[in-house]
Amino acid sequence: MSPVKVTLSRLDRLFLARVADQAERYQDVVDQIKDLASLSEGLLTVDERNLLSIAYKNLTSNLRNGWRTIDTLEKKGGHTQRQISLMRVEKQRIRDELVRACKDVVDLMDSQLIPFASPGEEKVFYSKMKGDYYRYLAEFSKGESNDQSGAKSLDAYKWAYKHALTTLEPTHPTRLGLALNFAVYYHDIMDSPERACFLAKHAFDAAISVLSSQGTKALPVHTVEDTLMILQLLRDDMILWAGEFM
Repeated sequence: MSPVKVTLSRLDRLFLARVADQAERYQDVVDQIKDLASLSEGLLTVDERNLLSIAYKNLTSNLRNGWRTIDTLEKKGGHTQRQISLMRVEKQRIRDELVRACKDVVDLMDSQLIPFASPGEEKVFYSKMKGDYYRYLAEFSKGESNDQSGAKSLDAYKWAYKHALTTLEPTHPTRLGLALNFAVYYHDIMDSPERACFLAKHAFDAAISVLSSQGTKALPVHTVEDTLMILQLLRDDMILWAGEFM
């Protein structure tokens, strides 16, 4: 019996994406949301956008963690040269898969999502994602590829941050999340804990100033938890990084 062809509506695809997310089938989530983006000319709802972001995050986090686990095992020593060679082969396989996933993200951002995003939070969100995945590429690339990915990550972060400063409140979680990841870029890719601390402190102080004068009641109810969580992460990173240059 030949399979029955079913025409899927937008709600059908969103439902399937949510089911795939619950089943931890993150590539299936990506595929459904990418189809939605194509059908809707790059316009995604907040729910669709968040599902896409979480799916890509899980896909790449698993790969990054896998590579680091094998790298740690390799560095522990006590392995034969043959075993070391096999571990390096596996690390290269993981790196290649990670590169494909990251390039898939930035291609989607550039071709379908950023060009049609609304000014403000949506534009910042997608540009931040672009910066994040170029940063991951820079982490696992070597030589000229590392330099190119690092430069593209910096460009995306700079544009997003400049746009965020003029369109989003200092307490907005998307603006704070961008500041956090941009600071991580300066620390991890540029090897500059001082610049990372400066950026993190600027974002932290601006948000705290608002909260000191207005309190959390001034924040939308659905953002309070995210805002406070990111502020804590900024604070923790500042303390950690400050010890590296003071």
